[in-house]
Amino acid sequence: MQLRYNFRLYPTAGQRQALAQTFGCARVVYNDGLRLRKDAHAKGLPFPKSGDLSKTLITQAKRTPERGWLTNAPVGVMQQALRDLDQAYRNFFDSLSGKRKGPKVSEPRFKSKRDNRQTARYTRSDAFRVLPNRKLRLPKVGEVQVKWSRRLPSDPSSVTVIKDAAGRYFASFVVETAASEVLPETSGEVGIDLGLAHFVALSDGRKITAPKFFRRAERKLKKTQVSLARKVKGSSNRKKAVVKVAKAHAKVADARRDFHHKLSTTMIRENQAVYVEDLAVSGLGRTRLAKSVHDAGWSTFVTMLEYKATRYGRTFQRVDRMFPSSQLCSACGFKDGPKPLNVRTWTCQNCDTVHDRDVNAARNIKTEGKRIVAAGQADTQNARGAQVRPVLVPAPRDEAGTHPKRPAALVQWEQAGIPGL
Repeated sequence: MQLRYNFRLYPTAGQRQALAQTFGCARVVYNDGLRLRKDAHAKGLPFPKSGDLSKTLITQAKRTPERGWLTNAPVGVMQQALRDLDQAYRNFFDSLSGKRKGPKVSEPRFKSKRDNRQTARYTRSDAFRVLPNRKLRLPKVGEVQVKWSRRLPSDPSSVTVIKDAAGRYFASFVVETAASEVLPETSGEVGIDLGLAHFVALSDGRKITAPKFFRRAERKLKKTQVSLARKVKGSSNRKKAVVKVAKAHAKVADARRDFHHKLSTTMIRENQAVYVEDLAVSGLGRTRLAKSVHDAGWSTFVTMLEYKATRYGRTFQRVDRMFPSSQLCSACGFKDGPKPLNVRTWTCQNCDTVHDRDVNAARNIKTEGKRIVAAGQADTQNARGAQVRPVLVPAPRDEAGTHPKRPAALVQWEQAGIPGL
């Protein structure tokens, strides 16, 4: 499987200037290609092919006075910008046709030099190399110092240099990992219930409190935002204030990402199988709990669990969000009905077992996840095997619904005063 490794870069002042030129060349070629395709679409002409765009926008453009400065960037970086444009259009068309699942993808848009995030992707054709002195050699830039936190498992096929809004530089390597990273088998299995007061509740009774990184830093973030709002637009002080705000937000995001990585790695190493509820985070992010939901970062955490389980040979299963994990008794399977969020403990009416709401839900998720894995199916049933979704029933005759177009004869009868059917 392919994985991405990120490392911090520390370019010198001259190297930062060279990277800025590379970012600009890649951005201009992308925008020129997008403009030509938009013009062709407006005139009813077929889209120009990537090979023709490469000849026109790179090879021939470098010989003109208007685009002579394109020689400051490697050819492979600009060709990769055109490939990214092709992929953006492909994602857009696949989204329109329904071939691409998930949220709708918008049409490609022009990139701005004022964007706080700039990228450039180098491929093997650009002859980038990791040198024996542990520096990264980039064409047109030179040897850049890298802060290595771990070894690369294999030779990278590409590297993307990223400048984020906080002014930091990163090298993102794409490498192919072998299947030898499978961890030794263990007998542990765990169900995970995600929450806000407690980030996760586990089926073994443990609870991990939500760190709430954004809430803790909210006062400082507000101070930097107020300072930014008072600066004159276009001034040097405003540019400095923008970087301060970006650094404050980056610190919060880094702390949250570090917490997610450590917790997900611990879950994968300790358990052979991990079961988690498939929450509708995009929907919860539009409620009054939106700030807390985004602060928790459930989607990122679950994604980490999924790819680490695949990488280390563990079992990972999502349980459908419609599964009533909070309504079922994990001891006898009795369905006790929905409960408001302020009810944190409840007693089963069937077996008198006192349940903690979150731990009970985690145990039901574990039971349902094991059943799905054993059956090899993705439908959702009661943790004890009973169907929990209501079956389809005919709609009542007086229920509002869609009506077919009335026959013309019936309309003529009504206009003539003749009773209809």
